[in-house]
Amino acid sequence: QVQLVESGGGLVQAGGSLRLSCAVSGRTLSGATMGWFRQAPGKEREFVATINWSGEITMYGDSVKGRFTVSRDNAKNMVYLQMNSLKPEDTAVYYCKTGGAPPGPRDAWGQGTQVTVSS
Repeated sequence: QVQLVESGGGLVQAGGSLRLSCAVSGRTLSGATMGWFRQAPGKEREFVATINWSGEITMYGDSVKGRFTVSRDNAKNMVYLQMNSLKPEDTAVYYCKTGGAPPGPRDAWGQGTQVTVSS
């Protein structure tokens, strides 16, 4: 059974940066598209980014384009989300998942990591 564990969240001031990590266990990461989503209180889950198996193809939500970068290390079974120029509206719980967007019924999700951006 695949397990995903996110880390790297925290409190940061607007304009700052954070790097989220997603450790995958229970299956090899190679061959799998991976994704990041986020959910703020009272809001629907929002697409953040996806990355294909090789890392050559990435996609981003409109609200994070140009500021966030998704990457992966298949040898380490890790997926990353580098977040720069953070804004208060980026405050949310960030989730790592298997598969791309939109989410599917077979996707595995992590427990999430809280990111809070202060103004």
